[in-house]
Amino acid sequence: MQLEPIVTFAILLAVILIVPLCFERFRLPGLLGLLLAGVALGPNGLKLLQSESETMKLLSGIGLVYLLFVAGLEIDIEQFRATKHRSAGFGFFTFIVPLIMGTIVGRLFNFNWNASILIGSLFASHTLLAYPIVSRLGVVRNEAVTVTIGATIFTDIGALLVLAICVGINEGNFSTLELARLLISLLLYSALILLGFNWLGKEFFRRSGDEEGNQFLFVLLVVFLAALGAELIGVEKIVGAFLAGLAVNSVVGEGPVKGKILFVGNVLFMPIFFVDIGLLINIPAFIESIGAIWLTLAVVIGLTTSKFLAALLAKLAYRYSWREMITMWSLSLPQVAATLAATFVGYRAGILTEEVLNSVIVLMLVTATVGPIITARAASGLTPAGKHTESDAEDADWRLDQRRSSETDKPLTVVVPVYNPQTERDLIEMAALLVRHESGRIVPLSIATAHVHMDAPELEIALERSQTLLLKASDLSRELGVETKPLLRIDDSIAQGINRASREQQADLIILGWGETEGFRARLFGNVIDQVLWATHCPVAITRLLDSPANIRRILVPIEELTQQAMHMVRFAEILADTNCANVTLLHICDRHSSPTRIAWIQSQLTQLASGCSSGATPEIRIIRSDDVAAAIIEAAQSFDLVILRTVRRRINVSDLAIGNITTEVVKQLRCSVVMLGEPQRHRSVLMPKQGSEL
Repeated sequence: MQLEPIVTFAILLAVILIVPLCFERFRLPGLLGLLLAGVALGPNGLKLLQSESETMKLLSGIGLVYLLFVAGLEIDIEQFRATKHRSAGFGFFTFIVPLIMGTIVGRLFNFNWNASILIGSLFASHTLLAYPIVSRLGVVRNEAVTVTIGATIFTDIGALLVLAICVGINEGNFSTLELARLLISLLLYSALILLGFNWLGKEFFRRSGDEEGNQFLFVLLVVFLAALGAELIGVEKIVGAFLAGLAVNSVVGEGPVKGKILFVGNVLFMPIFFVDIGLLINIPAFIESIGAIWLTLAVVIGLTTSKFLAALLAKLAYRYSWREMITMWSLSLPQVAATLAATFVGYRAGILTEEVLNSVIVLMLVTATVGPIITARAASGLTPAGKHTESDAEDADWRLDQRRSSETDKPLTVVVPVYNPQTERDLIEMAALLVRHESGRIVPLSIATAHVHMDAPELEIALERSQTLLLKASDLSRELGVETKPLLRIDDSIAQGINRASREQQADLIILGWGETEGFRARLFGNVIDQVLWATHCPVAITRLLDSPANIRRILVPIEELTQQAMHMVRFAEILADTNCANVTLLHICDRHSSPTRIAWIQSQLTQLASGCSSGATPEIRIIRSDDVAAAIIEAAQSFDLVILRTVRRRINVSDLAIGNITTEVVKQLRCSVVMLGEPQRHRSVLMPKQGSEL
């Protein structure tokens, strides 16, 4: 039954909206739900959707391109540069060993050489599904972890190049001369995309300023031009999409444009691609075919074994510990993005059979489940490497900047944007606590949005409202006994006005009230908080105060990683505690399988961090074993007045369709006041240096 395109699209939207939510309620991956929905609605089920329909071909094709583009966009180039030589070494091991193993599996099941090598390339790539786990454990700086992250760029590019050659051979008339032509074309094309689009992107972003809509459209245009260019030289479009992701990786950074790109892909196009994969799965045929079951076992065992051997070679070559080796193996085990995309292309091209497609689906589900579980256990015993790294140098620069700042005796300047009369008093009180302690001043700021005509009635109303808010802020500041400098500004947008005024006033901190951070509109178009965090030059405190700041007596500071920002959080808590005679507790949630050695190391680091507090009582240290970080923080926070968290740019894996992070989950359920500290994106300035003291 061929449905109208609008009906097909409506069904897909309903599936994307409902199915992942239902599966996640039962702690099952939303991705699994999409695949099963495709099976249920496809030719082997209700026959409502057809993979061959023009609508599905278009939407699924966009999803396929988007999937590989995001895979390239999410690769951490800085991590790769930090250990590029060893990353190249492990990348070679974890590419060539699985490639050989997969080829052997293909030949054992009577596939021709072209199909067998393509099966081997499916083994070669990997998806960093467990990155959030190693990030939460604070071991991203461990060299073995960094090397595995960097190796992704080699495995993915290598696997896609093999795919391009295999598809070319399958199309026939593929001589040695044709192979040489394809390789030269690929080399020139890759250089054009990686260098040309990177330069073009930097120029466009520099000239377009804050026009996020145009920047978003530019990135989309780059993706599909790269995909089209790949097809013109005779290779698959996903190769071009992946290279485009690498090309604009450093241009897009971690800003709001990247958030929009990931949001559109994860919410719409990539889920449709996974549904289309489900349409191709023939479960009755898979169950009936004993040979397919043996092929599936061979694929799963072959992949698992080959990735283990590759990690073992890296251990022997670079003298890693067994725990580091197991971590590298488990990180490189999951097969999702590039593997699934290449399998789909190979199946469409007629190189791979339905049995191989079904086997890869099983492989994806097994490795995506087992890999992160092993990572959680193995990485829990790691500690960050003791060697000097680029990040260590960054921390050293921060300490130097802190000493310089503390020597200048510059008064603390806190900018408080005022908009909501109901939260204005609490924001001013919070700022007053800080500036009284640090002998500084408050700059109440009100932004009136600009209009084409300066005599517009709407602008007059906005100016009158701003004057009223600033007058109230001045009265509150005098009541609290602190110096104030009210500021009224007319600007194109509220976020731009806050950032520009803060820079002009040489602000050390911006205190914002809570705003809309969820919902379709906020996530697609961004919100004031996101925009301020992206462009600010100084730290930002985002507050949700349920009581007067003067009533804060117990402060909880969850510490995820022992980083510069953790020091800022402790410093912020120290000032509030010293002003209010409050108690501070530093909380770290570790994995249940963390070794005693790692817990002792964490304890020593937190003790060192707490000992840097120069006023009031030394913070209490609490370490809790739990696999559910959010639940542990929420339970611990029940007896506290304030929780200080950090804001984190959400890293969204290409297979993880549930966009969110621990901070978001915690904030939704906390029943006390919350302050989230955000760092500037481009430059990490020091949060409120105290004269004559260092952390």
